[in-house]
Amino acid sequence: MLVQQRQPFKSGWPNMWDLTVGGSAISGDTSQMAAQRELLEELGLDIDFTGIRPHLTIPFEIGFDDYYLVEREVDLTTLTLQEEEVQCVAWMTEEAIVNGIEEGWFIGYHESLIRLLFALRHSYGAHNEA
Repeated sequence: MLVQQRQPFKSGWPNMWDLTVGGSAISGDTSQMAAQRELLEELGLDIDFTGIRPHLTIPFEIGFDDYYLVEREVDLTTLTLQEEEVQCVAWMTEEAIVNGIEEGWFIGYHESLIRLLFALRHSYGAHNEA
């Protein structure tokens, strides 16, 4: 999974590693529009989200998070990182992310969420393809 390290001056989770991008939709945005904009702003990666559905939606107290799992070959040297948000990016395995959560250098997502994201990356739905 492509992950990013937050800047040390960020008020929330400084220097922590995080899932690739995140942000809020603005008035008039669809979830896809917000995801496409945030990916372009934070990493300089332009992916058309038209017709792409989130693999997972998780509600929280004041909103919801949509999780898109998009597989692409990405050369990290071609990315343009948003200086205000991202200090670096890396490819990490499921185990590396889970270890990072346990060791405290990756944002404390539920381990089961990370495992689910890796399990869902090739398909939609709650069961294995037969």
